[in-house]
Amino acid sequence: MPSSNTDTGAMTTALTGATLKSTSGGLGPVKDLKLNPMANTSVDPLDNGVATQVADFKPMSTKQVTGTLSNGGALRDLPVVGRATRVLPG
Repeated sequence: MPSSNTDTGAMTTALTGATLKSTSGGLGPVKDLKLNPMANTSVDPLDNGVATQVADFKPMSTKQVTGTLSNGGALRDLPVVGRATRVLPG
């Protein structure tokens, strides 16, 4: 007859540790992949911009949005998504 003594806390800890260890090798490098393969080339479609300034306000440009990608940024370098990658292991 099998024993009914089970330690669910130890089992949960072991499964969590195994999941983190196995995914860190696969998901960790994803954060550092270059997202724009044409970055820093003369044919980069994101390396353009339109700017405007109204009255005395600070000028606005599309370079603020596409600048990270056209400079060869990775997933962790993006303004909003970069913060979300902190939850990924690795």
